[in-house]
Amino acid sequence: MSAQQLSDLIRFARHNSPYYRDLYASLPPDVDRLTDLPVVDQEGFWAANALHDSRVLTGPLSEATVYKTGGTTGSPKFSVYTRDEWRTFVTAFGQGLVDTGLRPGHRVADLFYAGELYASFLFVLDSLAHAPVDNVRLPIGGGAPLESTIPTLRDLAAQVLTGTTTTLCRLAEQVVSSGVRLDSVELLLFGGEALFDDQRRLLAAAFPGAEVRSVGYASVDAGLLGRPVPGPDARVHRAFTPYAIVEILDDSTGEPITEPGRPGRVVVTSLFRRLMPIIRYPAGDRAEWTGTGPGHFRILGRAEEGVRVGPVSLYTQDAQDAVAAADTEGHVVGMQLVVRRWDGRDGLVLRLATAPGDDAGDQVAGSREALAQAVVTELETVRPLYPDSVRAGFVHPLSVEWARHRDLAVNPRSGKLVRVLDERPTA
Repeated sequence: MSAQQLSDLIRFARHNSPYYRDLYASLPPDVDRLTDLPVVDQEGFWAANALHDSRVLTGPLSEATVYKTGGTTGSPKFSVYTRDEWRTFVTAFGQGLVDTGLRPGHRVADLFYAGELYASFLFVLDSLAHAPVDNVRLPIGGGAPLESTIPTLRDLAAQVLTGTTTTLCRLAEQVVSSGVRLDSVELLLFGGEALFDDQRRLLAAAFPGAEVRSVGYASVDAGLLGRPVPGPDARVHRAFTPYAIVEILDDSTGEPITEPGRPGRVVVTSLFRRLMPIIRYPAGDRAEWTGTGPGHFRILGRAEEGVRVGPVSLYTQDAQDAVAAADTEGHVVGMQLVVRRWDGRDGLVLRLATAPGDDAGDQVAGSREALAQAVVTELETVRPLYPDSVRAGFVHPLSVEWARHRDLAVNPRSGKLVRVLDERPTA
């Protein structure tokens, strides 16, 4: 199926999808501009897209593949693709892989997760198979034990590793700890979650000769979002024209942003999906136009990735920035926000993972204590409401908990790092 004209898609969805028919009920019959359409409400969309008797689908579920997604709401939902839609999806994404540095003959290990209706492993494997350059595919999977994954990578001389950031970091930690050399690895392609500077240090220690780049920007619910743009900033992508339209909308007004450097939320319209139309669908991320090329944008992180501790709202980026400012010697290779509740008050724990090779001892312990205090000071500086709330008795003081990268909690289905771990008891 080729990408369709926007006006045709709007008419088709309006005529065949009860959800979109209701959503556009007050609009003129000939509306054909995105800016005249409302942005999809996540809660309403997924409530209408039940597995049985979906009001979003434009026809019966008689020929399709069903995938499970957390969407941007956290709880699993179901996305469907016909075989033609899936072929278009992986072919377009496969074309983008050449921008990552994929070369003819590369041996590529797929370390994404498979099974339980999860799409990423199959999606990347099919995208490699549809890429415009020959490659050798190694379908290992993210759930395989590291004890067997590392010998497989060595024996098959894998040159490219692709997986979630967390999976690649856990592999790197094991490589460094075990002293194994994987000298054939020259390219690391991450996807599904952001990559931070502390994680880059860990990857560089394990794979000193490898470049680290984004595999591309897509999701099973939103579809195609961004094709990698070669360059030093792995966050920069460009829209998959003509298969998708990416908008960046102002947080307050909802108006499209056109100027570079102004952050907003990402909204996508997929021009090749008809069974489950995606029209002005919030991708759950924030971004900004870069002005460096047509359709070039920089991903700035999740739109809602944060936590509320008592009266204080904190975002993971705040904590990442605090660690980056305080950790001048590069001891930290991963971070997780842990929220707990005891003695009738909330408390925030920064779980920081140290680099392999850090040993216990008085000198290291003293260094960690100083670093922990520096991180807390930095975070309290950018979020002064937290120490104010501590003094008022609303929340417990910030604290730091040290761990290894392998000890950080991950989503058992996707293998992605859980950035915020809420351990507060619920009624």
